[in-house]
Amino acid sequence: MALVIVVLLGAAWLVRPSDPPPPAATPPAPPPSAVVSSPVAPTPSGSSRVAPTPSGSSPVGPTPSVAATSVDAPQDLLALSGAVPTRGMGKFTYATGRGRVLGTKGELRRFRVAVERGSNEDVAAFAAQVEATLGDRRSWIGDGRLRLQRVSGSEKATFTVFLATRDTAGRMCRIGGVNITVNGRPYTSCRSTGRVIINLDRWRLSAKPYRDAKVPITVYRQYVINHETGHELGHSHEGCPKRGGPAPVMVQQSLTVRGCVPYAWPRRNGHRFVGPSL
Repeated sequence: MALVIVVLLGAAWLVRPSDPPPPAATPPAPPPSAVVSSPVAPTPSGSSRVAPTPSGSSPVGPTPSVAATSVDAPQDLLALSGAVPTRGMGKFTYATGRGRVLGTKGELRRFRVAVERGSNEDVAAFAAQVEATLGDRRSWIGDGRLRLQRVSGSEKATFTVFLATRDTAGRMCRIGGVNITVNGRPYTSCRSTGRVIINLDRWRLSAKPYRDAKVPITVYRQYVINHETGHELGHSHEGCPKRGGPAPVMVQQSLTVRGCVPYAWPRRNGHRFVGPSL
């Protein structure tokens, strides 16, 4: 998401790892507890109310007065306090092991999860949140046409979900042809071919439309994972179908809900929920 511009590709700090063929699927595994370090690899390829959701999380909550350092956020927080690293090492730690297959039918796409070193975030916890979101029936697997599975960093995958500091996210997005800068700083997250890039600033601080609507950061995180993965799955930006109603997940909700109210999921009431094409 964000304004798209064409930029010159190629940066000396990126190194491509080998991609072995993916092995056969294994039985479901618990969330990852170990990590593998690797440099980042380019892969080819304001409303005042909240849309109701059956997730059970509270739609409102206070901003914390003490720093929260874990990737896990309490259900009632609007944002995490404390300094957010703006620049990491440019290298990533990948979650190891394999997750369970998410979804019951359809094409199987495998993905990796990685966290930038120096971001002070835990790759196992981040991977667990990515899997929990993408494995929800309200997410992309809910129509029975797609299955997803997390694999380790050494395995071949269709795409990788990165959690990167804002400077690194800005650089990675520019290389992929996307400008995520707002008011001189890398602000949004993005997708480039084979890479879902989550900006650490947004992961820890949420975004103005969600904070204004007093939506917990846990819900924003579900939104940003679903939105950027939606781009990887071929979906483009959409508009608000009904003023005051829920925003389709492909609305650029980190910037504006376009007259709708925040909503984090691709599906609603058992059906794919879309807005007008932009």
